[in-house]
Amino acid sequence: MKNNRHGQSSVITDEDYCKIRKKINTPKYKLLLDLAWYTGERWGALVQLKVEDCYNSDGTPRQEITFRANTRKAAPDGKRQTRQLPVHEVLFTSLSNYQPETNSVWLFPDRDGEGYISLRWADKILRKAIEKCGLDAKGISTHSTRRSFITKLHKNGTDLYTIQKITGHRDLKALGRYVEIDIDRVKGAIATL
Repeated sequence: MKNNRHGQSSVITDEDYCKIRKKINTPKYKLLLDLAWYTGERWGALVQLKVEDCYNSDGTPRQEITFRANTRKAAPDGKRQTRQLPVHEVLFTSLSNYQPETNSVWLFPDRDGEGYISLRWADKILRKAIEKCGLDAKGISTHSTRRSFITKLHKNGTDLYTIQKITGHRDLKALGRYVEIDIDRVKGAIATL
C-alpha cells in the first residue's frame, strides 16, 4: 500500500470505485474514471485520448478503444506499442451517454480546447473524489485502477498470458507485480493439496 506516495498503489474494490465515481462532479471526469476502470490503461495515456480513438465519425462509440503507441509507456527496450481493447458494455454505455466537446480533437481537452488535460490535473480530480468519500488513507492513486483491473482479471480466472496480451506487458515478471493475491486465495490453493 502507498504510504506518503511510496510503495505500490492500492487495489480498490467495486464498492470503492462506485463511491469515488459518485464524488466526481462532471461527466467528463466520470468518463475518465470509467475508462481507467474498464481498460486498465495508465492515466498518462488516458488523458491523451483523441475523440476518434473512442468514437466513430457519426459520434457513436467504437467497439474498440485505441491507445496510440506515442501516448503509452515505453518498454525497457524503449519501444512503445499501440494497444486496442474491446469496449466493456458498461463502458460503452458511459461513452454513449457522454458528448465530447465539438471544438477539440481531444476527449479530455484542457480549458483552452487546444490540448488535453494534464496528468497532474487528472490526479487532482481523483484525489479530491477519494478524499470526499473518506478513502484517502487507503493509498489509492491513479495507478490503483490499473492494479485493480489486472487483479480482478486474475481473480476471475483469466490466465497471465491473456492478461499480458490485454495490458501490453512484455514481461510476465513485470505483470506479476500488479497482481495482488489475498490470503483467502492462498488458503484456497493450499486446501486443494
